[in-house]
Amino acid sequence: MGSVNSPFVIITGLSGSGKGTVLKVFEDLGYFCVDNLPLELVPKFVELCERARAQIKQAAIVIDVREGSELTKFPKLYQTLKKNTLTVTLIYLQATKDSLIRRYSETRRPHPLKLNQSIAEALEEEQQRLIPIKKLADQIIDTTKFNVHELKRHVIDKFQTKKSPALLISLVSFGFKHGIPTESDLVFDVRFLPNPNYIRNLKHKNGNDPEVVTYIEGFKQTLDFLGYLENFLLFLIPQYIGEGRSYLTIAIGCTGGQHRSVMLTNRIKYLLTSHDFNTKMTHRDLNLH
Repeated sequence: MGSVNSPFVIITGLSGSGKGTVLKVFEDLGYFCVDNLPLELVPKFVELCERARAQIKQAAIVIDVREGSELTKFPKLYQTLKKNTLTVTLIYLQATKDSLIRRYSETRRPHPLKLNQSIAEALEEEQQRLIPIKKLADQIIDTTKFNVHELKRHVIDKFQTKKSPALLISLVSFGFKHGIPTESDLVFDVRFLPNPNYIRNLKHKNGNDPEVVTYIEGFKQTLDFLGYLENFLLFLIPQYIGEGRSYLTIAIGCTGGQHRSVMLTNRIKYLLTSHDFNTKMTHRDLNLH
């Protein structure tokens, strides 16, 4: 099945099958997400989403056995939602019993139904309780052979649309004397380039000025660096996308954040934009004295 565009998604399935991971993917795709919403509040939540359509265009919730005895009311509720104009999609996650037991053994988390029974017995009881809900599912995803990253990629491939936000690359120029941006994922130090601060007619200009750009680009190492960095980022960014990342911050620093880092950040933004990557740019320390 191709991509699915649904304003309201309900995630359910067996405990340990990856519901939390899938909910996080939808959050990264721009959905308003709620985990373990009490069943009796679902109609009200849907109503609020409809009223706030300008702010909440898409929403996703998790419904599972933590609902207790209320879960038996879900099939009727879901049929009611389906009859409304709201487009709703029910995703059911499952995995083999052996893989679920192994996951519980690795995380050492208790099963929500585990009282005086083993994990295997709790999973069996949960599976029986979820049979009526599984029959209603629009999509069933078996996560047995997926690791976390593969599951994220699988869900993104199914649900991301052209309108969904892809990886957003935030480019930040900064000055090392003011500290490295705490949100940085990648940091590049460009203090190896000649510093326009020591050129009298450039000292009080910045990396946005044509004279400064011409000066910095006049050095072979500047052009070499941009070429190497472009190739490196063109290799690296798709790897981040493959891991399901939705946000990447690249920081470029010089001494004061006025000249070299500003000019190079501008160039890197142009290069990445020309390759159709979604970027935004901030000159954090520009004109900071």
